Amino acid sequence: MLEIYVDADACPVKQEVIRVAKRHFLNVTFVSNSPMRIPDSEGTKQVVVESRQLDAVDDWIAEHVSKDDIVITADIPLAYRGVKAGAQALSPSGEIFTEDNIGQLLAVRDLMSSLRDTGTVMGGGPPPFQKQDRSRFLHSLDQIIQNLKRRQLLKPGDSGQ
Repeated sequence: MLEIYVDADACPVKQEVIRVAKRHFLNVTFVSNSPMRIPDSEGTKQVVVESRQLDAVDDWIAEHVSKDDIVITADIPLAYRGVKAGAQALSPSGEIFTEDNIGQLLAVRDLMSSLRDTGTVMGGGPPPFQKQDRSRFLHSLDQIIQNLKRRQLLKPGDSGQ
């Protein structure tokens, strides 16, 4: 069954994920480094990864995600791992990560990181989260779910029952 995994530590769209998941009767797993308030909702659970390693949450999600699951993250390396596993990946601002764009996004991220490390480029992090980001996220998440449901209905050899 389709599962949504959320890289929850700094995710600004937790409520939206729950709302959309409830509408589509999907399970959501929020994964974080520390306990957080997650609205109590059927099909929603929280996993707290106790490890203090930098990418422990990313590793947990990457180990559990399956083909056609959905990963919600702003972390491009995690999105890359999700896409490579056959999952759909989406940023909180509504950007859909695909096989076609994830390699370039990862390369640009790595280049900018290198430039910041050398002092060539100063970075201030991502732009502030805007109302239109939330709207774009909701639209993109719904679009991904609809596409996955259509694809599951059209699986070869399925009698439709």
